[in-house]
Amino acid sequence: MKFVADFHIHSKYSRATSPDLNLENLDKAAKTKGIDVLATGDFTHPLWLREIKEKLAPVEPGLFRLKQGGVGARFILSSEISCIYSKNNKTRKIHVLILAPDIATVEKINAHLGWIGNLKSDGRPILGLDAKELAKIALNANPDCLVVPCHIWTPWFSLFGSKSGFDSIEECFEEFSPYIYAVETGLSSDPAMNWRLSALDKLSIISCSDAHSAAKLGREACVFDAEMNYPAIMQALKQKDQTKFLSTIEFFPEEGKYHFDGHRDCKISFSPKETKKHNGICPVCAKPLTLGVLYRVEELADRPEGFVPANAIPFKNLIPLAEIIGEAMNVGPASKAVEKEYKLLIGKFGSEFNILLDVPETELQSAALPEIAEAISLMRQGKVNIEPGFDGVFGKISIFQESQRAQAAKQNSLF
Repeated sequence: MKFVADFHIHSKYSRATSPDLNLENLDKAAKTKGIDVLATGDFTHPLWLREIKEKLAPVEPGLFRLKQGGVGARFILSSEISCIYSKNNKTRKIHVLILAPDIATVEKINAHLGWIGNLKSDGRPILGLDAKELAKIALNANPDCLVVPCHIWTPWFSLFGSKSGFDSIEECFEEFSPYIYAVETGLSSDPAMNWRLSALDKLSIISCSDAHSAAKLGREACVFDAEMNYPAIMQALKQKDQTKFLSTIEFFPEEGKYHFDGHRDCKISFSPKETKKHNGICPVCAKPLTLGVLYRVEELADRPEGFVPANAIPFKNLIPLAEIIGEAMNVGPASKAVEKEYKLLIGKFGSEFNILLDVPETELQSAALPEIAEAISLMRQGKVNIEPGFDGVFGKISIFQESQRAQAAKQNSLF
């Protein structure tokens, strides 16, 4: 069966997250978004794990659902760990996602990690632990665990990050490298950027939301056509099976907050080419620029831009529906007007992904404001205006030029 999965989110116990991130709200939000399999996130946190054990019941192998009052989303056990350690005379900061098949495995992992650091302090614990050793702990607890380097190009906390990462998977995970079957793109890169690195060809390139609030669920996700259970999902990812792992759903990577290089405080945003012209130095403060995702891709790539490997999993770039409605109505995405229109469309078509990906344009035109229908059509064609993010500042993706919005409004008045 075809289903959408988001493997990387956080709970209310992680720093800088919404207090509304409980299992009941996650279940409802998943249905609204069109997500069928959703990560629990944060299984290392003792209070969150207690909620998981109290409120979720096993259904299909390795998947869970709410015992009471749920609307049908399946949950998969997951947690992100922040590994900060010294290796080869350099401080490393690597975020790693672990997916686990059952509660017993989670308890084994937590028992071991609890000897190393304080799991109560944060839903995403910060541990002085080599990423290689984390992989060893997870796989010793259960070889069916999946160990995934997170948002692999982000400057500060990732496998290939310019500030604290490595130049290869083998340099990071050493003898455990053969057991790394997937990597996560992160918001600031998409699969096409990752295809430029031949070392990633054998790996599944997954995309996840890394959501810190329910509204952000599914901003990136994976699409499967397989049995909906943990073993089938793992098999599809480990084998990079194009018949079962169908595609990923992506941000426009320029919208990610580390796509370009720059300095936020100095309001400097550079492409890699511009950065090289300035020898990596900020022209305002004369300090080194924060090198973004695109720069690191250029540094490590052994293929030209536009190269597509034979076994590539396709992808689609989307803009969240609330942002589309907000732009079409010329108001903020969190406004009451957007919320009202959003609920009307969800009530009509069932889920956000259905609206963004599958509903025929003729149906959208009959049910939505013309500006909204036109904006979704333009997004599906990739006709967007882009201002890349840099040094922690999210990029800006817009659809309409003012003339286009006026034209859509004129069509509305005609009909």
